[in-house]
Amino acid sequence: MTNEQLVEFSWGLANSKKPFLWIIRPGLVAGKTAVVPPEFLEETKERGMLASWCPQEQVLLHSAIGGFLTHSGWNSTLEALCGGVPLICWPFFAEQQTNVRYSCTQWGIGIEIDGEVKRDYIEGLVRTLMDGEEGKKMRKKALEWKKLAEEATAPKGSSYLALENVVSKVLLSTRD
Repeated sequence: MTNEQLVEFSWGLANSKKPFLWIIRPGLVAGKTAVVPPEFLEETKERGMLASWCPQEQVLLHSAIGGFLTHSGWNSTLEALCGGVPLICWPFFAEQQTNVRYSCTQWGIGIEIDGEVKRDYIEGLVRTLMDGEEGKKMRKKALEWKKLAEEATAPKGSSYLALENVVSKVLLSTRD
């Protein structure tokens, strides 16, 4: 992300008037200067929180989370699915494009940032996700995926049984 994109994201969030938690990790912004405008901090001080790190999985499981802006790495995508959280997707490389394709077109839980990052566009995506009909449909689908994930990881669920199978066939069979 460039510093210009950081500024545009900042004002898109501010202009949406939605409460937010924004994690800006060290190294996220290219170059040596990553400066969030002071006016943005003043504008959002009552409804915004910035940090350099958070326990992402725990945050995504919290009922107050209405959406997640993500690069769509596999771990983040899984954590969002398990948390029932719809996505605004901004992929860069590796598996991220594939995850976005599934999130947006197959699973119905995401919208992709398509094109240049501009504040009005980001504001519109946030409003669509949080207030729009498309966002409501995505939240409903995300909650369906959350339920499926809970069923799969419960005792006797498909993930549980698959792991049990691996342990018994691969790990325990080598002991004989």
